[in-house]
Amino acid sequence: MAEVNGCQLPEDRLYYINPDKNAFIWVKEEGEGVFTIGLTSVAAAMAGRLVAYTPKKVGKPVNKDKSVATIESGKWVGPVPSPFDGELVEVNDALKGNPALVNDDPYGQGWIAKIKPADPAAAKAELVDAKRAAELLQPIVQEKGVKCG
Repeated sequence: MAEVNGCQLPEDRLYYINPDKNAFIWVKEEGEGVFTIGLTSVAAAMAGRLVAYTPKKVGKPVNKDKSVATIESGKWVGPVPSPFDGELVEVNDALKGNPALVNDDPYGQGWIAKIKPADPAAAKAELVDAKRAAELLQPIVQEKGVKCG
């Protein structure tokens, strides 16, 4: 498992890290062309304890870097950007009643959405492995003083 300042980055996922778009997203291929996405532990720590989750409608087309959901904490409100173009095929209804699952279990029960990419090969092209994600996140974590655990 890769780690940056106590924040875990599981090796069984790919990552979309784009500081310019405030995108710190994990991606897991589920088969049949569907990918689950969620916030990295770094993103969850930066946002603070989540108090609201408002997903877009299932079946809606999503564009890369556009919102699949809006999340809100006591100190921040913002979008969860899609790592690629595609269609929103499922949202995590459990987060509507308990958005803090993202903080408590970001790589498990706290997933954000499931997306079917328009072009799966192209979708994976900009994703990085956990080791590279840790390298990309290191300066952000240092600058913002982010700690996990």
